[in-house]
Amino acid sequence: MNHSRMIRIDLHLHSTFSDGSMTPEALVAHGRSKGIAVLSLTDHDTVDGLPSFMAACARWNMAGIPGIELSAEHPRTVHILGYRLDLRRTGNSSTNVGMKRALEAVRRGRDERNELMCENLREMGVDISLEEVVLEAGGDVVARPHMAKVLVRKGYAQDIVSAFSRYLSTSSRAYVERYRLSPAKCIELITDAGGLAVLAHPAQTTSDFSELREIVRELKDAGLWGIECVSSRASGEQVFRYLSLAADFSLFPTAGNDFHGTNRPSASMGVAVSEDFLPWARLGVTL
Repeated sequence: MNHSRMIRIDLHLHSTFSDGSMTPEALVAHGRSKGIAVLSLTDHDTVDGLPSFMAACARWNMAGIPGIELSAEHPRTVHILGYRLDLRRTGNSSTNVGMKRALEAVRRGRDERNELMCENLREMGVDISLEEVVLEAGGDVVARPHMAKVLVRKGYAQDIVSAFSRYLSTSSRAYVERYRLSPAKCIELITDAGGLAVLAHPAQTTSDFSELREIVRELKDAGLWGIECVSSRASGEQVFRYLSLAADFSLFPTAGNDFHGTNRPSASMGVAVSEDFLPWARLGVTL
């Protein structure tokens, strides 16, 4: 293998099935136009977009990895990505009842939270209904970005960023915590579905590197496989420290930009890495 050859990958993408602005098929088409070699759809708390995503990858001869992103119950922001999920063990016909039931519980918790947040917004003088937000989402997973779009459309905020900062952030009067799984449970569900568990965007977890090391130690003991080390939004120093942390705990580094399309315009698709950056066969990919 030519170790100097560089490829572009993105293993952290969101579609309209959660809080992204593009359909799974559109994500694949966009990735193809950007020269991306490997893509992974990692929607929040749902695998429903994966069949159409994988079909589009096959149709356009793109390397696709079926994934998911789970939010863990933790004092810090801990999101666990799952890669190489066996779709026969995750969907409605799943023999893996654990994943199906856990995702249903998470969605019920999300639905209850959405209803309460809309109530809180109305108490703040904002004319918004859950029905409007559901229509805006157009998919199974309804989340804060969809509320933000309604707020922008109705003139309560200039853009998505200001809608979050004024109405939807964790410090807002409208904010409501939602039901989450423990980090160990997230990792267990992903592993039981034939997948590999990876800590997403560690910069969102904590900027205290010693604290991050302890969190990674706990996650490694629970079966963590990797850390998302490389993204276009991470500084060179951050990437170096995350790669060092992964090496210290014998974890695999991954790369992704947490792409949401126009719902998060600051993140573009694609990260440049060397061709031998990951053990692609373990991820079900042939380059």
